[in-house]
Amino acid sequence: MDEKFKARILVIDDDPFFRSLLRVHLSQAGYAVQVAEDAVEGGKALLHPDFDLVLCDINMPYLSGLDLVSLLRASEETAAIPVIFASSHRDTKTLLEAEKLGAAGYLTKPFQSERLLETVERCLTESKGRGRTPHSP
Repeated sequence: MDEKFKARILVIDDDPFFRSLLRVHLSQAGYAVQVAEDAVEGGKALLHPDFDLVLCDINMPYLSGLDLVSLLRASEETAAIPVIFASSHRDTKTLLEAEKLGAAGYLTKPFQSERLLETVERCLTESKGRGRTPHSP
């Protein structure tokens, strides 16, 4: 069985349409996908960190994606989970902050599904190369 079929991805985005679109594309590609409607809900899902990758928006209510990832990096249990930011932010400050937090990737909205899947596959492959193995669904 291909490794991507075992990979678990958490999608965190406050836009219901975009969240649904990501779920469909990733599920059709064979990934196990869970969604969260904001960073607070995403943080709760990560209390039991069995995800191989997080795909996170930046601009969300209550807690930004950057703030959430900062908290993830501070916890030994979640520090190594690769994060791909998906955001409409294109400014240098935001990109540098994402890089500083160790983002595994950065997708600027809107993007094509092919770019999404290529970025996810690359990040999972790199993560596996660093010793993280995908979980079984």
